[in-house]
Amino acid sequence: MHELHFFIDGAWVEPRGGTRLAVIDPSSEQQIAEIALGTEADVDHAVAAARRAFPAFAATTVAARAALLGRIADGIAARRDELAVAISREMGAPITFARDAQAASGVNHFRQMRATLEAYDFDCMQGSTLITREAIGVVGMITPWNWPLNQIACKVAPALAAGCTIVLKPSEISPLSALIFADILAEAGVPAGVFNLVNGDGPTVGQAIARHPDIDMVSFTGSTRGGTAVAAAAAATVKRVTQELGGKSPNILLPDIDFAKAVPPGVARCFGNAGQSCSAATRMLVPANRQAEVVALAKAAAANWRVGAPTDPETTMGPLVSKTQFDKVQRLIETGIAEGATLICGGPGRPAGLERGYYCQPTIFADVRSDMVIAQEEIFGPVLVIIPYETVEEAVTIANDTPYGLSAYVQAADRAAAVAVARRIRAGNVHVNYPAVDRGAPFGGYKRSGNGREWGRFGLEEYLEIKAVIGAA
Repeated sequence: MHELHFFIDGAWVEPRGGTRLAVIDPSSEQQIAEIALGTEADVDHAVAAARRAFPAFAATTVAARAALLGRIADGIAARRDELAVAISREMGAPITFARDAQAASGVNHFRQMRATLEAYDFDCMQGSTLITREAIGVVGMITPWNWPLNQIACKVAPALAAGCTIVLKPSEISPLSALIFADILAEAGVPAGVFNLVNGDGPTVGQAIARHPDIDMVSFTGSTRGGTAVAAAAAATVKRVTQELGGKSPNILLPDIDFAKAVPPGVARCFGNAGQSCSAATRMLVPANRQAEVVALAKAAAANWRVGAPTDPETTMGPLVSKTQFDKVQRLIETGIAEGATLICGGPGRPAGLERGYYCQPTIFADVRSDMVIAQEEIFGPVLVIIPYETVEEAVTIANDTPYGLSAYVQAADRAAAVAVARRIRAGNVHVNYPAVDRGAPFGGYKRSGNGREWGRFGLEEYLEIKAVIGAA
């Protein structure tokens, strides 16, 4: 591991500054590593390398870039267990989940992008005009801690496919998996300067990336507050900015659904990854006359979640990532109680028997109104709010009644009715009847959930400029 180095211009290099940061295991609250924090000079170094490498890499063939994506996917697969351990230790994901979901997602994104690239047509004729798409240039990437490898992969894969060069700032909270990822890219034969990594915090390295005049695009995933800061810093150089930000996803259970089958997966869509997913289904909207039935089913489903040490293969919910996140979730649980919502299970404090670590009780509230703080604010913890509705029209209104619009979920026996409701929800992704993941579908949000799309063809095109060659034929 190269915790005290950055990966720039094809080599592990010493940082320009001397500041370091402890990496904390959230299950023990103990330091497990120390990383170097970058400076603006480190960003300048990385950007210069990426700028030099861009012309040659942009000119490579589709076949060469597709083969590179394939080698990276194979490299991630070969080191999946190592990546899983790193992810589990740095952000608290249960080891089974870290291996089968977190680390596996990196492989899947690169394989999907290889297939997308091989089928993509960069050129088309419109009469006598050639419409061509080409790499946008040097891309700055700022990624979060909650799905560390996934969020890196779904940015790096399309950027490489497009022919772009990269400067990545992974989250300083979960940097260990990113260092392994950089090593995998080096082993896969990524040319020097094409991929660069600088660890650091948002106010220093993140802002330096966002405002850098030689960076052509910034792709950011994180909080809405962080996204607005990046966009403001990027505005002066008129660079492209794509953002995947917060969410407060509704899960509408229509009256005809089998509640016994729909409620437990709905609880899982909220509690997975300890609720630390921007697309988590945190608002369950249910017919008012069936709320009591739903509450009983949800409470029983919550009881099946095993909170404990991430190293235990039987654990299904690990700790929250940090004390800051733990304190925020505790405050919002207490807010829900103060607002008058009915606490069904969980509540403030750690689960019994867990006196150390940032563990949170799986918590469910019922009788929640849409104007309550817990129905509006992204909690980013294992907290489900159950909101009753009288009519489907009211359910749609409640679903759209937040500043966010990333993901939504609709469950119905009548699939056509579910799709009709899905069309009315202001969100970038609507999942009908808990479908399998489609990594070729566009992922991104409306409103304050961001702009731009990731995954598949739509993600690839974010990294491309469009050129018209008029009179080409």
